[in-house]
Amino acid sequence: MTEYRTEHDSMGEVRVPADAYFGAQTQRAVENFPVSGWTLHPNLIHAIGTVKLACAVANRDLGKLTGTGKNPLDDSQVESLIAACLEVAEGKHDSEFPIDVFQTGSGTSSNMNANEVISNRAIEIHGGNRLESAKPIHPNDHVNMGQSTNDTFPTAIHVAVGQSLKNQLIPALKKFAATLEEKAQAWDQIIKIGRTHLADATPLRLGQEFSGFARQLVLSIDRAERALESVLELPVGGTAVGSGINTHPEFGARVAAVVAEQTKIPFTEAVNHFEANAQRDGLVECHGELKAIATTLFNVANNIRWLGSGPRCGFYEIKIPDLQPGSSIMPGKVNPVMCESLMQVCARVIGNDGCLTISGAAGGNFQLNIMMPVMGQTTLESISILASGADAFVDLCLNKLEPNEEACEAAVEKSLSMVTSLNPHIGYERAAQLAKEAFKTGKTIRELCTEQNILPEDVLKEALDPMSMTEPQA
Repeated sequence: MTEYRTEHDSMGEVRVPADAYFGAQTQRAVENFPVSGWTLHPNLIHAIGTVKLACAVANRDLGKLTGTGKNPLDDSQVESLIAACLEVAEGKHDSEFPIDVFQTGSGTSSNMNANEVISNRAIEIHGGNRLESAKPIHPNDHVNMGQSTNDTFPTAIHVAVGQSLKNQLIPALKKFAATLEEKAQAWDQIIKIGRTHLADATPLRLGQEFSGFARQLVLSIDRAERALESVLELPVGGTAVGSGINTHPEFGARVAAVVAEQTKIPFTEAVNHFEANAQRDGLVECHGELKAIATTLFNVANNIRWLGSGPRCGFYEIKIPDLQPGSSIMPGKVNPVMCESLMQVCARVIGNDGCLTISGAAGGNFQLNIMMPVMGQTTLESISILASGADAFVDLCLNKLEPNEEACEAAVEKSLSMVTSLNPHIGYERAAQLAKEAFKTGKTIRELCTEQNILPEDVLKEALDPMSMTEPQA
């Protein structure tokens, strides 16, 4: 059975698990929000630790923690406080953050959760008894010095999102783009039929088709970098409403500088703290770029799924690797499972964008947005699954794709759109008649032209050369 200790806060007594580093305010939130069972994303917990560390360093350097205010700390206590913050940033206390995502809209419960954990762990590092009611390194007076949830929680969201973009999504997209470019170059001499409106069109090279996919991924990298730019301004320093009450005028800039040094991302203090506290427009913009990336990845995965359809009754122009049995009833069936997995990831991200949009639009009333926990969680989920889904797709599907040259070439010769290259020689109307006749008789355009002596043999051969159709002609 779980053992408990009794703690006190401004509202009275609370029973807290005996060994927990968190305290009364965290436990109240656990009891008040039994909603989803989803706790904060680990990347956000770690970012909170990074922000708290930066705040402690700024307050140390400004002389605030060791000053003449209430309960000043000595230098060794300050170092213990910084060490405890670092442990949270490094993920050593993730289990101490049990509060549901769907909590108070500012994130106050999770901010106090962090303050309590860091306070008690700092006391312990310093050699004290963290279970005593008196807190020599206090969660509010020291850990939260110069801060409000209203500026530090959105700061932590921006830091977590920025780190996730830089360290997870952008590398995954770069790998995706590079792999597609390799396929484009390797398959540049394989001619296949194009398709527009899902109908046969003029020929192109398989490498050209994949070069288009590769360009989509390069543009997705640009979008991910723009997403990162949209969260570089940090609200910290605005405290409760943007005015900066109870904090040093240099605090915000100093914290941003420490965060930038810790993360190697050029975070800066917000230009206007009233905007930065009240609105999450940058986060909405960020997720809009994620939605565009998801749209691209869905499109690429779906095109590859169609190109690999078959093996006998579909296009089967590329061979998708067999990974697992595809049916409980049809022996030998194999499905494009990695395409389907990535498409589902993208559908989730596209849906998530609606959550961000309404939260940003309706949640920002006057001096505070009150939808921040779900906005942070949803954005981090989108980044995480896009990165993981893309990596899995590249490793298990894209790297192992093979071209089916026979199927590609066979479809070219059968296509009625081969007649397009005859337009300059015989005109659109005559070419259309040939196409209709070819479809009716089952003959190829080449066969009909030969039978009817439409053009001299050498001219016909040149005009119906599929490779020449894949480039502009002077």
